[in-house]
Amino acid sequence: MNFNELINKRYSVRQYKLDKVEDEKLQQVLNAACLAPTAANRQPIQFIVIHTAGREAELNRIYQREWFSKAPIVICACAVFSQAWSRMDNKNYSEVDVTIAMDHLVLAATDLGLGTCWIAAFDPAAAREVLRLPNGVEPIAFTPLGYPADQPRPKKRKALSELVRYEHW
Repeated sequence: MNFNELINKRYSVRQYKLDKVEDEKLQQVLNAACLAPTAANRQPIQFIVIHTAGREAELNRIYQREWFSKAPIVICACAVFSQAWSRMDNKNYSEVDVTIAMDHLVLAATDLGLGTCWIAAFDPAAAREVLRLPNGVEPIAFTPLGYPADQPRPKKRKALSELVRYEHW
């Protein structure tokens, strides 16, 4: 499929089949994330791959939606602030880098027939505790990863005219 077909096919999956995600597909998805561009190529990113079987209760502490832990895998994308490039005004780019990598992961998953759902509304304290994150590492986003058991709904997006300006504000 071409890129436009891919980005149109991607949707937020909220029901997952119990089918296992093949190790080869998991590695392809993670590799796509690792190939994402990062500021000064620092890659201040860590991905935590969580196999959900037997961990549903602790995962539900992180995000309290039943479907979140129903996928066979949940992935957390974390920023490692000390490894990131910073702009001249000290803006640390780790969160930008993580979100670009997560987008690569999501699109690679879609290309392989897998579903994802970008989760930002999680409990960061619970995530830190459950995942045993050290100081200086911040959970930025989660996604379940598995085969979709639902169908995409129509996408609601703003018109380009609401989002794009030319030459100046």
